[in-house]
Amino acid sequence: MKRFIVAGLAAALAYASPGLAQSSSYTPGSYWTVSSIDILPGQAENYADFLAGQWKRSQEFAKSKGYIEDYFVLANVNGPDGEPDLYLVTRFKEMTTRAEDQRRTTEYEAFMKSDPHKLEAESGARATMRTQKGSMLLQELMLKAR
Repeated sequence: MKRFIVAGLAAALAYASPGLAQSSSYTPGSYWTVSSIDILPGQAENYADFLAGQWKRSQEFAKSKGYIEDYFVLANVNGPDGEPDLYLVTRFKEMTTRAEDQRRTTEYEAFMKSDPHKLEAESGARATMRTQKGSMLLQELMLKAR
């Protein structure tokens, strides 16, 4: 019986070894955050001003520091009622630790010459222009040639 168990274990290990396993059809790529935004009536230009100003400046700061790879503003051109008007997309390479997040937040606040209370108040003031419907965290799958 002991021999049978050892032989079974050896066979299982052989099939589980990297050399014999079929490789995946993809490799994990960058992460993408997608925020869904509804623009309130009469506020499209005001919100565009915010995006072209403070939002873009903060994204460029993050990009210059290597925190993000790129960012995008996408309009939902053919969206039916109930779908967001805009998607704010940011692409970054790796998840960070809480300590790194705190370090980056402190650095960002210094760059913006602001503090958490002021930044929160500014975010609240944007509620007159838009409703944030939700957000997603996605990961790109880099497909391999077959």
